[in-house]
Amino acid sequence: MPFFADFHVHSRYSRGTSPALDLNELDRWAKIKGLTVVGSGDFTHPLWFQSIKKSLTETVPGLFCLKKNRSTVHFILSSEVSLIFKKDGRVRKVHLLILAPSLDAVEKINASLGRRFNLRADGRPILGAAVRDLSAEMLAIDDRVMIIPAHIWTPWFSLLGSRSGFDSLEECFEDYSPYIHAVETGLSADPPMLSKVTSLKRYTILSNSDAHSAPNLGREANEFECPLRYDGIAQAIRSGKIVRTIEFFPEEGKYHYDGHRLCGVSLPPAETRKLGGICPACGKPLTLGVLYRADELADRKAEGMVPFSYQIPLKQILSQIMKSGENSKKVSRHYFSLIDRLGPEFNILQDLTIREISKTDERLAVAIQAMRENRVRRVPGYDGVYGKIVLDLSLAPTD
Repeated sequence: MPFFADFHVHSRYSRGTSPALDLNELDRWAKIKGLTVVGSGDFTHPLWFQSIKKSLTETVPGLFCLKKNRSTVHFILSSEVSLIFKKDGRVRKVHLLILAPSLDAVEKINASLGRRFNLRADGRPILGAAVRDLSAEMLAIDDRVMIIPAHIWTPWFSLLGSRSGFDSLEECFEDYSPYIHAVETGLSADPPMLSKVTSLKRYTILSNSDAHSAPNLGREANEFECPLRYDGIAQAIRSGKIVRTIEFFPEEGKYHYDGHRLCGVSLPPAETRKLGGICPACGKPLTLGVLYRADELADRKAEGMVPFSYQIPLKQILSQIMKSGENSKKVSRHYFSLIDRLGPEFNILQDLTIREISKTDERLAVAIQAMRENRVRRVPGYDGVYGKIVLDLSLAPTD
């Protein structure tokens, strides 16, 4: 039976995250969203790992549920690490998502890293280690560990980023490239952008939320149809046999276009090239976004794309319909009313027919049909500023 999974999340011990971000809150929101598997996040942090061991129990091989109030939500042991190192005369900054098959493997990973690095400082630790060397270390501990380059295109902290990345995975991972089986799109990219780079063809494309608060779970996700256990998920990733990814419209991501936030300058790649990459307002180099970088590395037309669906979070849709803030009481009340009547968010956005939705809320049916048909106006994000996706609400539902 198909299920949705979101592997890349954080705990309250990561910088810039909600103080309410604990395992109970992750479990609660995973149910609201309709996620079956969610990352534990931050297993390298000693206090968070204590919470994981105390609060979770292994229910199927490599997946865990809350000891109290057993639910349909399974946790997979996950953590993001930030690697900063020098290679070929340049400082590189690469984020990796790590999935581990057991508590024992995490114990050994943490012991190994803890001998050299301060793991208490941040839930997403900063490690002065090269990607190739860290990968060798992780896989020597347990060869079932999955190492996934995170938000692969973003400018500042990613493997192919414009500011500190590489031009290929092989350049970064060297002789450990064959052990890497997947890459993560990030919010500012989608599968068609990745499909234009031949060297990425052999990697499974994954999409995750990178949630810094529990309500952001599932803003991107993956649909699987495989055995519900760690090895089943890992094998599906290795073989590329996932059903589809659930994607942000990439223009909504914070780094889709090029630009300067402080100058209010946002540009498509063609305009950036005309300007030689220089901001027309301040004369300094622009932050080159994901679209620019994808075009720079592209060596073919978008082809061989894995199945994917664009999705707008339900609260964001309601905000546009109700002309009220996403976090307003009015939107929140209606959101939870819909969850009570129609089921989890993913069920509403992806599975229910327009006619079924219309029986409860005709305006919502109009909006979801527009989303499913990609009838939106896109205002691209740039240099850390989120973009906007505006739904076309002019047509009556037809299903």
